[in-house]
Amino acid sequence: MTAFRIPGAGRLTPARSIRFTFDGRTYSGLEGDTLASALLANGVHLVGRSFKYHRPRGFLSAGAEEPNALVGIRRDGSRHTPNVRATVQELYDGLDAVSQNRWPSLSFDLGAVNDLAAPFFSAGFYYKTFMWPKVAWKYLYEPRIRAAAGLGTAPTEPDPDHYASRFAHCDVLVVGGGAAGLSAALAAAQSGARVILADEQAELGGSLRFESGAVIDGRPGWSWAKSVVAQLAAMDNVRLLTRTTAFGYYTQNMVGLVERVTDHIAAPDPTLPRERLWQVRARRVVMATGAIERHMVFPGNDRPGIMLASAARTWLNHFGVAIGRRVGIYTANDSAYFAALDLAKAGVRVAAIVDLRPSPQGEAVEAARAAGLEVLAGHAVMRTSGRLRINSMTVRPVEGSGSRIISVDALLTSSGWTPSLHLFSQSRGRVAFDEATQRFLPGEYAQDCVSVGACNGTDTLGATVAEAIAAGEEAGRLSLPSRGRGRPKAGGRVSTDDASPPSALPTPHPGGGRSVAGESWTGSMLGAAPGAGPDDKGRAFIDFQNDVTAKDIRQAVREGMRSIEHVKRFTTTGMATDQGKTSNLHGLAIAAETLGKPIPQVGLTTFRPPYTPVTFGAIVGHSRGALFEPSRRTPTHGWAERHGAVFEDVGQWKRAWYFPRAGEDMHAAVNRECRTVRETAGIFDASTLGKIEVVGPDAAAFMELLYTNPWQKLEPGRCRYGVMLREDGFIYDDGVVGRLAPDRFHVTTTTGGAPRVLHHMEDYLQTEFPHLRVWLTSTTEQWAVIAVQGPKSREIIAPLVEGIDISDAAMPHMSVREGAICGVPTRLFRMSFTGERGFEINVPADYGEAVWEAVWVEGQKHGACAYGTETMHVLRAEKGYIIVGQETDGTVTPDDCGLSWAIGKNKTDFVGIRGLKRPDLQSPRRKQLVGLKTRDPKVVLEEGAQIVEDPKHAIPMPMIGHVTSSYWSENCGSSIALALVEAGRSRIGQTLYVPMPGRAIEVEVTGTVFVDEKGARLHG
Repeated sequence: MTAFRIPGAGRLTPARSIRFTFDGRTYSGLEGDTLASALLANGVHLVGRSFKYHRPRGFLSAGAEEPNALVGIRRDGSRHTPNVRATVQELYDGLDAVSQNRWPSLSFDLGAVNDLAAPFFSAGFYYKTFMWPKVAWKYLYEPRIRAAAGLGTAPTEPDPDHYASRFAHCDVLVVGGGAAGLSAALAAAQSGARVILADEQAELGGSLRFESGAVIDGRPGWSWAKSVVAQLAAMDNVRLLTRTTAFGYYTQNMVGLVERVTDHIAAPDPTLPRERLWQVRARRVVMATGAIERHMVFPGNDRPGIMLASAARTWLNHFGVAIGRRVGIYTANDSAYFAALDLAKAGVRVAAIVDLRPSPQGEAVEAARAAGLEVLAGHAVMRTSGRLRINSMTVRPVEGSGSRIISVDALLTSSGWTPSLHLFSQSRGRVAFDEATQRFLPGEYAQDCVSVGACNGTDTLGATVAEAIAAGEEAGRLSLPSRGRGRPKAGGRVSTDDASPPSALPTPHPGGGRSVAGESWTGSMLGAAPGAGPDDKGRAFIDFQNDVTAKDIRQAVREGMRSIEHVKRFTTTGMATDQGKTSNLHGLAIAAETLGKPIPQVGLTTFRPPYTPVTFGAIVGHSRGALFEPSRRTPTHGWAERHGAVFEDVGQWKRAWYFPRAGEDMHAAVNRECRTVRETAGIFDASTLGKIEVVGPDAAAFMELLYTNPWQKLEPGRCRYGVMLREDGFIYDDGVVGRLAPDRFHVTTTTGGAPRVLHHMEDYLQTEFPHLRVWLTSTTEQWAVIAVQGPKSREIIAPLVEGIDISDAAMPHMSVREGAICGVPTRLFRMSFTGERGFEINVPADYGEAVWEAVWVEGQKHGACAYGTETMHVLRAEKGYIIVGQETDGTVTPDDCGLSWAIGKNKTDFVGIRGLKRPDLQSPRRKQLVGLKTRDPKVVLEEGAQIVEDPKHAIPMPMIGHVTSSYWSENCGSSIALALVEAGRSRIGQTLYVPMPGRAIEVEVTGTVFVDEKGARLHG
């Protein structure tokens, strides 16, 4: 047995021993240990160094709130994980752990010289130093600061593990597996609801792991918990997720969970993921997240061996480990008395219980006195001693004089319990401060959730279980409409009037209550204890990891910080990896005291996800390497490859860029393709365009609101170019829209805009226009689109089209018809992005390549060519057609682009109409889209180049515009360009300049159309 393992104590099996190493030294532990419990069993308390001062640090807690015991875990050269909390890391055979933030060793750290210079490193010192001499920043300050920044060592090799992700839906998600969570989950499950229960620990039970006084249904609390877990595991409608942390609560009851799958296994199955990300959408979330014990704030409270009372009870009652041989207690809460009683019962000497309260009363206090433990009421610990571990505490009466030094090798502290409101706050719920108990509790709920147990301010075990059962039953009823009784307001305390206890849950006691008995924890204090006041010299730590003291909080207030958010950033309290779980309320109380304001007026820092650190691997999942950004291919991709296409990436799409023939470079191929399209015809794959089906009785009314154009009078079978704006009046997207029926529109979007336009539409439909009967469906992947453009386009497709009259009279420009092509259903559009007669053939994607091949065969008879995106860009620029994101940059209005004709003159409302009415958007001096021709026709401008009036103007030179698109046009025999120029339309015919290195290029301002200005080619 190890030195501090108590025979017969705890729940681990002594026969199952495990070997592990810490900082190169080998130790033994037991199966079921955490790294922390195993180290403590071997008498190891020193496990780390603080970030700023490199002070020795030991274990503070036994859970996820641990700020000190951060270690690196190494499996092999490529598997090194820094900043793992030793209190959470489960032990496995061969585990190799290393301490962090020290050199050359943990016991002798040269960085501790910072502690001697602490007066120079007070709060906010980095805002006032490193300013002189200026040259030192680059060569001295920045290199040294970067070298010192961060905790642990980041891995340098690629992560060989893989990670998984899953989406799940359930009726009830219960977060927390203590008495409250288990009761709520079982009650909901027995009502027939689909339940997911998630808890961060390896075993469910929560505080029942250490609460020796808990009795439920006549059984010890832990025994009851194990039986409930067994019942839940046997139910088909329940999923139990242990080792799973709920790290974020998002909109519409989406909760992010991360499950540690193999971090506790010595030789993991390589087919298993290391971690699994769960994205759970729940009808109702029951938060049973408990409360977190706070430490006492007094001088010297950060030495190794000083920890929370609940942590010591966990080590003892669950792991069978004593945290010392002579233990002191410093408290303002009854829970520490139960720790003292448990330790004394296990044979550990309790040196003294120092209680800050003048006259503590209660069952635990009387039990401690009856057990012969010394209780020093109305006393305070004024300081501690010991370099690498505490060896004594100095005690003095709060009122009076005279001090006493008591020898200890461990000191347990408790200033009360803080309800864990992290998830509640992340759900956008509003907390409320309870003056009576001096704590924040759930207030106004924003989502369909409810808090139960300690996180809801429910203090006794009996009340917790009753509240949880009622919450579980109510959540279960709401999940079954046939049994539901309406939807009450989410959150708050749950009525138990009609809650009949399921048979497996605690049964009614003959006396009327439930047969539940537990410990009573009363008493609380916030802020600094005696000895840590404004005039005291000792350092009393609030945030252990970042070395933030009570003095730092007061200094922040003195220097003008009034908001707790500003205090947080000035001092860095609550900004470490533990996010201030134990420190935030202490810092808030000290700031409030210094400001002379009540705590609620100072505010509470914002709880943001993640609750505990989440690895990049869990977030990324499969999305790395080739899957980081999966390539999307059109149905004709294989054909294009076989015909020698060169591809470019357009978003996630692989698109044919150009089709070179033997001996052709890109420019020659594009020139040939451009000529061929204008002279005969070209075939282009437009499948990447976004496609959205807008369907419903109110489809036209919805389109009227989302686009600038009018749609009510557009006849079925006709198309219209549509412009979509943001609320500010700037262009968001564009595309051709075909009306297939009075209640159905086929909307096209830009290639890159498909997902955001659908999101934009859905957002407005759900939030602004929920009364409209409209349904939106993305059909981008369902349709292959083959564009046939050019004078011969109709002759090419005519032999293939079935059931559609494609003559000019029957199917004019901007028409759409449904029929068949090559025996395949089609939506045939008469439209053009080249300025030539054109058709776009939409067919089901599975038939895309076959139809393309048939069109290609016909095209060859007329001398047509396949062309790519570069030719498409040149052809559309020759006609002055814009591309959203190229001619627009988020600050361009329809009028700026010459599209004011696309705004319905009689429309009274659409998204962006108010933005367009702003005076600055109607100014004639705004940048407007124009064409440019270089004086030397062979010079092609650079896209993005700036435009000036006078190239000889002194620097800084006023820039009046920039080039948005620029190409060589084989059809024009010269370069062409589009540009946004200040008051551009009034400058047509003027000469401007494009400054470039070594020269200024002279350009003439022209209209935007360079080919077929009257548009005769569109109509044949």
